[in-house]
Amino acid sequence: MDLRIDSSTGASGDVHFVSTDTVNWVILRSDDGVTLIDGGYPGHAEAVLESLRRVGGAPEEIRAALLTHAHVDHLGGLVRLRQRYRFEVYAGADEVAHARREYLEQATAASLAPIAWRPRVLRWLGQIIPLGALDKTGLDDATEFPDLAALPGAPVAVPAPGHTRGHTAFLVADGQALVSGDALISAHPTTTPPGPQCLSPVFTHDPDRNAESLEALATTDARLLLPGHGPRWAGTMRNAVNQALSRR
Repeated sequence: MDLRIDSSTGASGDVHFVSTDTVNWVILRSDDGVTLIDGGYPGHAEAVLESLRRVGGAPEEIRAALLTHAHVDHLGGLVRLRQRYRFEVYAGADEVAHARREYLEQATAASLAPIAWRPRVLRWLGQIIPLGALDKTGLDDATEFPDLAALPGAPVAVPAPGHTRGHTAFLVADGQALVSGDALISAHPTTTPPGPQCLSPVFTHDPDRNAESLEALATTDARLLLPGHGPRWAGTMRNAVNQALSRR
């Protein structure tokens, strides 16, 4: 599996943005250990471990994993890792029940049917189904965010509901980078061209609320976007949001 890792160092530790052809995750590493943000599909569990090794870490260093949201392409790898390693998994207050699979709020075969015939979508489905895209397993013990300042990397939660009802973005690198999850992305295998954008309404629980949430992201001082899909993007978050909204 092709892993691309972009790293930076700041006062609160190292930030490693790990991107694949289908989804991304983030490793925050300091002297206190590792915080993961998201974990890919179930089939990405070994890739998460490999990315940890490449940045000089180890799974035993993981103190916690944070979810931007509980879709299978962000939660699934963490479910697999929790079968072998012990660490806490946290989500926003309105996303915990989703992570526990008390309900499921993601695209289904029926909702994808209107676009499934498109060549890009067919290729994407061919990529993600072997990675476990149909897996509905959750984490029964996922809990609400604690004091994030105490975690390695000291991430700051920025509520960004819409893509799911409890979606959360995170400021990292002392506020200079924004981990935007799926509220704001820079590319997706089902769309073209690349650049700051919102995911298709097919994949989003409440597109209008997601657009409203982008305003909170636009007011941050971050100059680097670390999205859930697509490459990292440099520029102000106001410019990123304006571009995304213009493409809706």
